[in-house]
This record gives sequence, C-alpha cells and structure tokens, in this order.
Amino acid sequence: MKLKFSMLDVFTDKALAGNQLVVVLKADFLSDELMQKIATEFNVSETVFVRQPRLDYHAASLRIFTPVAELPFAGHPTIGTAVLLGLEQRLAGVRLEEKIGVITCVMERTGKRSGVAHFSLPQLPERLGDAPPVALMAEALGLTVDDFGCDEFEPALWSAGLSFYLVPLRNAEVLGRITMERRGWPEVFPNELHSVYAFASTPKEKGNDYAARMLTTSLGSGEDPATGSAAAALIGMLAEQAGPDGNFEYMVRQGHEMGRPSLISMRFTKKNGRLERGGIGGSAILLIEGEMDLPA
Repeated sequence: MKLKFSMLDVFTDKALAGNQLVVVLKADFLSDELMQKIATEFNVSETVFVRQPRLDYHAASLRIFTPVAELPFAGHPTIGTAVLLGLEQRLAGVRLEEKIGVITCVMERTGKRSGVAHFSLPQLPERLGDAPPVALMAEALGLTVDDFGCDEFEPALWSAGLSFYLVPLRNAEVLGRITMERRGWPEVFPNELHSVYAFASTPKEKGNDYAARMLTTSLGSGEDPATGSAAAALIGMLAEQAGPDGNFEYMVRQGHEMGRPSLISMRFTKKNGRLERGGIGGSAILLIEGEMDLPA
C-alpha cells in the first residue's frame, strides 16, 4: 500500500526554517488508528491527512494529528496545506474542511514550490479564564516575577479553537531566557495541551511587532517553532488593546530560539469597538515529496 506525502516548511520563505509539516495525500482509506501511527512515525509537530471533501466546491477535508493526538484546528497545517493544494491545483482560493469548520484560504504563488496563504479564523478568539498566579508561572518558566508584563496585557487563558495561556513578558531578552521546568507543568497549566504562548513586544526590531515562544509538555522537544492557533488566540488579546475601530495587522516572530525562525501575520477588524474578523497568514515552501510503503 503506497501513500504519497509532501513535507513543507511553514511560516517561512526559506527552506529549513519555520515549522515542519507533513501532508499525506489521498488518505481516505486510512483508519484513525493508522493516521495516528503515521503521525507518530513522522514525529513533526503536525501531520495532515488530505481526504475527499464533503462538498465538491471545497478543495479537501483535513484530519490533523500531532504525534500523540488529533486536533480540531491548527494554523500551520492550514497554511501549508493551502499552499500545497494551491500549487498543485492552481487555486487562488482554497476551502478546507477541518473539524472546527470550513476554512477559506487565499493563496498566492511566490515560486514554483512556494506561496503565501491567509485564512479567516473559523472561530473568533475568546477569553476562557485567568492564568495561574505569576509566582507559579515564573517557577515553571525559570523566570522571576519581575520578568512579567508587557504594555497593559494581563496573563489569561484564550482560545480560537485551541486554548493557550497567553503570558506577556517584559522584553524579548526575557523571552529568550525561558527554561521550562517540566515537573509540575501540567498542574500549573491545566489546559488541554498544557500550552503556553509567551510573548513580548519588539519595538526596536524591524519586520515584526512581537516575539513569541510556544511551550508545552505535549511535544517531545517542549517547544513549537511556529503556532498559528496560538497567534489566533493572541489576536483576541491584541484586539482588546487596539484602537476602537479599523483594520489592524501585527507580525509575530517565533522559533528563533530553536534555530527555526518563523513569521506569522495576525490581521483583524474591529467595528463598534468589537472584534469582527480575524485572520492568520504566512509563507510556506515545499521541501520534500515522497512515498510511503505501508503493509497491506
């Protein structure tokens, strides 16, 4: 049983940077158990399985797996798959069915094996609850309580489909000093994937407005180089502090501490003082095309 797959680097326009993504094509006949085993075998942060869509005018139905679990939605799989299918099928608009709902992507080719995609959030971010006490978070992140704080942001649990503890830090230097204390981490951060999105403003850096790191015990490495679903959650916090109305765009860099620099676009619109729309965007480059030979 042969199965074709592609590997892309996402949220980057350079090979061997950004976040790795495996896209397995024509995966309709695969069981849930087999998809999970394949995702565990590839052992990248997410593996996408492309299946026939329920509606003909959609490009594909997606199943998204980490090495340990299935996700209802994720940002870099959405961007990477939109670029791949856009390149293969010469599509400018790519509608993807995910468990969270239908996601519409706009894709622009930038080369024979690269493109840029943006998608509207299928679920606007919402604040789910408070963050743990700063003293507990400081111990878990290897920081001091004085390292916390960025503008008027307050730590909190947010979700735009996946939940993250959004943790504002004083500056990018503090962000780079984070050292995870894995013991007790799930108890300090008890959301579904025990995930933290720590961020800081970068007023002196060109090309981005914020720097971020996504930390979790759900990944073997403990860190993800680019996390679109976390940036989607961050849109909610940014929108609270943005001007009353208008269109806004911020860029967040991620993955630099891992040697996998990534850049994520966060766009949103406010009307009558409320968040009306949000979107995530970024580049992707096709790196590898291959074939698996599975036992029948």
